[in-house]
Amino acid sequence: MQYWLMKSEPDEFGIDDLEQSPDRTAHWDGVRNYQARNMMRDQMRKGDQVFFYHSNTAVPGIVGIAEVVREGYPDHTAFDPEDPHHDPRSDPGNPRWFMVDVRFRRRLDRIIPLRELKADPALADMHLVRRGNRLSVMPVTEAQWRHILTLE
Repeated sequence: MQYWLMKSEPDEFGIDDLEQSPDRTAHWDGVRNYQARNMMRDQMRKGDQVFFYHSNTAVPGIVGIAEVVREGYPDHTAFDPEDPHHDPRSDPGNPRWFMVDVRFRRRLDRIIPLRELKADPALADMHLVRRGNRLSVMPVTEAQWRHILTLE
């Protein structure tokens, strides 16, 4: 099993939206960064655990846990001209963008804010706290995962 952190703006799709989705499951679409796409397409596996992170909000931080329930498959939003994530260069015959499905598992007992994660020496090597890292999908080590759970 692997561990991940996935960022989303709560005004666009937050932990509430995932929890209220049918079967508490939704596809994680709209990722338009090749490095993040490659992780979703090539590395994420069914059963992997995900920290759900709210970004671009007053208090950005980890708010919950989800689980990958469907491995990478073509992101249909890239083909839809009416969708804000449309990519006219993406071809259904040779898809450029991929997504996974995630299922809500639980909310954390409290939001673990980014400022707290940055200040924690045990998380100094975490991708999220590295300067300039703006990926919406990133790996988390098992040690980082376990440590963050102790912060609840």
